[in-house]
Amino acid sequence: MVITATISSFSARSGMTRIAIKFLSFKAEELSNYVGNQWNLLVNNGLSDNPAYVEVAKNAIQSYASSIIKSKTELIFAVDKDSNVAMSTRPMKLGIEEKSLLYDYELNKKSGWVTLKVNQKQRVGYGFYFKPFDWYFLVTEDEEVFYRESKEILVQTAYVLAGTIVFSIILLIIFTGFLTRPLRSIVDTMKHVISTNDMSQRVPVEYKDEIGTLARTFNIMTGELDKAYKQIKKFAFKSVLAEKKERKIRNIFQKYVPKDVIETIFKNPEKMLIGDNRVVAILFSDIRSFTTISEGYMPDELVHVLNRYFGLMVDIIIKHNGVIDKYIGDAIMAFFGAPVKREDDALQAVYAAIEMQETLTAFNAEQVKIGKPEFRTGIGINYGVVTVGNIGSEKKMDYTIIGDMVNLGSRLEGLTKPYKQQVIFSESVYRKIQKVLPCRMIDKVVVKGKTQGESIYTAKKSLTAREKKAWSYHAMGMKHYYKMDFLKSAKYFMAVQKLLPGDHVSGIFLERCKKYIKHKPSAGWNGLEVLTSK
Repeated sequence: MVITATISSFSARSGMTRIAIKFLSFKAEELSNYVGNQWNLLVNNGLSDNPAYVEVAKNAIQSYASSIIKSKTELIFAVDKDSNVAMSTRPMKLGIEEKSLLYDYELNKKSGWVTLKVNQKQRVGYGFYFKPFDWYFLVTEDEEVFYRESKEILVQTAYVLAGTIVFSIILLIIFTGFLTRPLRSIVDTMKHVISTNDMSQRVPVEYKDEIGTLARTFNIMTGELDKAYKQIKKFAFKSVLAEKKERKIRNIFQKYVPKDVIETIFKNPEKMLIGDNRVVAILFSDIRSFTTISEGYMPDELVHVLNRYFGLMVDIIIKHNGVIDKYIGDAIMAFFGAPVKREDDALQAVYAAIEMQETLTAFNAEQVKIGKPEFRTGIGINYGVVTVGNIGSEKKMDYTIIGDMVNLGSRLEGLTKPYKQQVIFSESVYRKIQKVLPCRMIDKVVVKGKTQGESIYTAKKSLTAREKKAWSYHAMGMKHYYKMDFLKSAKYFMAVQKLLPGDHVSGIFLERCKKYIKHKPSAGWNGLEVLTSK
């Protein structure tokens, strides 16, 4: 319709232009003839040079021009060689632009169809040049009036087009709603399924076309999804049961097997029977004179107090990433560094040992309150390569460690009794913690079952000013002792005794120095004490 209206408008405009050209050209021709006749009269009567008669002829031309005008919007005028209005059927003014255009027309003696603006209105017309007067005549009509019918066609077409569009939209909405109703039904069903998880919903099949095929396919899909959903729920239920069962098993076995070990087994069950060589810190803790202590308890009381003691000690070990290997009567065996290896395993083992002794002090305060004997413990720590893994048979297994380093750890715990120290550890442990904790060398010994000597140490979290000075003197005394300068060594150990009265280790070395001052040691003496008992 837009294209048809546009073509119609242009056709009407073109037709009107042709008619107007003929009409205005006819008037222009009549005017031209009249002007020519008036001039011939002047020439034939010899009056062409008489200004008065020429002026009469021009007035007659203006009267004739006015007589052939048929509407108020028509305008006939003439301009002279300077583009000034020489004659006009009604008052008018020409602007600079209009004068410039008319000057070009007159200069070029243009005859024919012209368009121009007069009094700020666009006009169309027919022009011709009359040489005797040196005038340029224009027979014009208002362009807006001239093309009024063409514009009316456009306006009417626009009204028709607007009405057609509104009517088309209404029809489109009606037919779209009719055609998309099955699709909306599918969408509504989808939303219902999403919000309720009810896969039993189905879409009614209304048409046997593509939309109907879509509805049938959707119903098949929801049917299959419903089956799959029920199967998934069944699997999920079984999974929850299995998870609860696994959690229950974990909780039960964590009382017997370390948590890290259980995690490792669940992740790699195929490796549970494979041993592995690891560098770990081994801790042994034993209650001294436990047989004597147990005599003061009834069996159930003894179990209760041991459980309370083990609970405190185990919490500390686990807190420092340790693994409880086993309980050997009243002794605890633990290790640090398996199944998870950490850089500070040795340091954590020493921290655990020191905190165990600090906690034992509070435990003994409770023992005193209830009138029961205090516990005294010794802790030995070693650091080295062991074999770690699930060791045993298919019927009974233990996640444990074995190796020579384990035996040395047990021997170090035994040394806490003769040296009267709460914690003793090996030189391998000392090398790992010496820059973190203040350490004190206890002795160089060859434990039972070994041929090589081992330096043994103890440590504290912090030292008082008195202890710091005493430990410094002790280190100097040890240095001179192994240089066989027993006199100087004895002086340092006596200084330690003055700062720490009753210090057992310095007392041992002071006695040795006195002995070696009187009787020099035999050739090949290296300062090692060979121990014959565990």
